[in-house]
Amino acid sequence: MRQITMRVIAAVSAGMLASMLGIGVAFADGRSDLAEVRQATIQYHDVSAAIAEGYQPVGECVPGMGFHYVNFSQFGEMDRLVPDALTYAANKTGQLRLVAAEWFKVDADQDLATDTDRPSMFGKAFDGPMLGHAPGMPIHYDLHAYLWQGNPDGALATYNPNVHCPKP
Repeated sequence: MRQITMRVIAAVSAGMLASMLGIGVAFADGRSDLAEVRQATIQYHDVSAAIAEGYQPVGECVPGMGFHYVNFSQFGEMDRLVPDALTYAANKTGQLRLVAAEWFKVDADQDLATDTDRPSMFGKAFDGPMLGHAPGMPIHYDLHAYLWQGNPDGALATYNPNVHCPKP
């Protein structure tokens, strides 16, 4: 009985710790798929490590998402452990901190009206098809995973109300 009680206390404590650290409910419920991606991306807390691995900053901060760093050599590979993009938010001192991973898939027929090639990952269908967000970017699908910033809308929601852009 004592052993069971200790396991319950440990599980509750882990869930509370995850919540306090902003990890989110998705990890407290044992989602090993997202936990694996989280482990695979831990090295990218240091944005210079991400840049060294080929992630390049693109565009301005997107409210609810952050600053995107895209690895164009990875774009569309659909490797769940190697995201196509990483998103960062600036803390109060302007230092970037990792908040999410993102995957892209180019729409095969480049037609916004069809979605027969919509991919899914982690049991969730990608958003899209949507227009590119920058010149030359094709119609595509994408999926965000807020692995490092708690999201009240869920780890796989498109936007995270807890991710803010610096005010000019």
